[in-house]
Amino acid sequence: MKPRMCGIFGIHGHAEAANLTYLGLHALQHRGQESAGIVASDGERLYAHRAMGLVQAVFSPPDLAALPGSAAIGHVRYSTAGGSHLKNVQPLAVDYARGSIAVAHNGNLTNHTQLREQLEARGSIFQSAADTEAIVHLIAMSMQRGAAEQIADALKQVEGAYSLLFLTEREMIAVRDPMGIRPLVLGRIDQGEGVAPAWVVASEPVSFDLIGAELVRDVEPGEMIIVDESGLRSVKPFAQKERKMCLFEYVYFARPDARLEQSSVYEVRKALGRRLAEEQPIPGGTDDLVVIPVPDSGVPAAIGFAERSGAAFEMGLIRSHYVGRTFIEPQQSIRHFGVRLKLSPNRPVIAGKRVVVVDDSIVRGTTSRKIMKMVRDAGAREVHLRISSPPTQWPCFYGIDTPTRSELIAATHTVDEIGRYVTADSIGYLSLEGLIASVRSVERRATGGEGPAPTSYCHACFSGEYAIPFAPSAQGRHLRLVGG
Repeated sequence: MKPRMCGIFGIHGHAEAANLTYLGLHALQHRGQESAGIVASDGERLYAHRAMGLVQAVFSPPDLAALPGSAAIGHVRYSTAGGSHLKNVQPLAVDYARGSIAVAHNGNLTNHTQLREQLEARGSIFQSAADTEAIVHLIAMSMQRGAAEQIADALKQVEGAYSLLFLTEREMIAVRDPMGIRPLVLGRIDQGEGVAPAWVVASEPVSFDLIGAELVRDVEPGEMIIVDESGLRSVKPFAQKERKMCLFEYVYFARPDARLEQSSVYEVRKALGRRLAEEQPIPGGTDDLVVIPVPDSGVPAAIGFAERSGAAFEMGLIRSHYVGRTFIEPQQSIRHFGVRLKLSPNRPVIAGKRVVVVDDSIVRGTTSRKIMKMVRDAGAREVHLRISSPPTQWPCFYGIDTPTRSELIAATHTVDEIGRYVTADSIGYLSLEGLIASVRSVERRATGGEGPAPTSYCHACFSGEYAIPFAPSAQGRHLRLVGG
């Protein structure tokens, strides 16, 4: 099992806003496969379509035709315990005294429980289990005049990690949390001479390539961007704290072709693999040694590991890209069916070799154990496991769906014990220092050493050092909140 999160996309000033949002969400599908939604505006009212399922299944041509206007925001969502319901699908859209507003959220509010209790005590009635809905109630209660001012007023009362997109009848507003934990990027589509550009905001710039948009920059931590018929303006910062970009975005979440904080995720992951080879060399040298990734997220790190170690890189595991969210398992149970359905060993590459399997992380360890068995059964003489991140020992409270601490194998077992459990001949993790140094080395190259690189990162899942305090009730539930 891998952790999961959400993706958001918005566009303002384009005649095909809903269609482009659909394409943008398709490019962000890796960030959430449970549900999808789009809310569009024609300048007079909002139109919404939301459903459970993948983007291609949720939206048909008639669905998109029913979303008119030149502005739209969209959301793809991951699944959390107890939260897989239509009522929690985003963007949330409501009518209130000042008009209509929709919101799409990637992140998690750490004071959601207290906010909800306070709001219900004042008469609020919640329609969903999403923490995002608390923001909507705070906006409705704000005494400020404009939507941007109401949003800023509401966000002064929330704590946590968030990248947010709001849509009113006439405005699109994007906000990134003061620490910049979750990513958010700004782009534009030039529409010819004499025509104003369309502005685009998304979780990752990979969605820009698909629609012909140009990446402009990252949205700054604590920045609010407002787009309306007059153009784009920035309130920077409406709030700001020490920058704390999530390290796990670089390790796993972002697509490898994405750029975050000006850095290529692909180059970062290769750098992680090179550093991993330095820190955790394979005993016995490189004779008959082959490096294979767990596809797809382990591929760049495996390339880097092979480059630095001098061993051969091969695709020893082939992934099926045609496995949906559900599959009918044979009544006569097949051993390790789930892993075999997704991965198949490439026996000619593996048989008779000493094999290094490179993966990005281990959560519970059950999948790694099955992969080790699969590789060994394919004829490997030795099977070594290398992980391009530190041990994941702590749950995330900032918008990532991770298990409780008791379910994280690294929280209850030593590295040697994990190696014995997964049946690897040896096991090695990248150090936290190595992870940070690798990210910074790519950032320095990308900016020429002069860019606004983050001074620190959020690495709570590895270190237990939480960037933002959270309520005891949230800690007790170990992130069983329904976030965006």
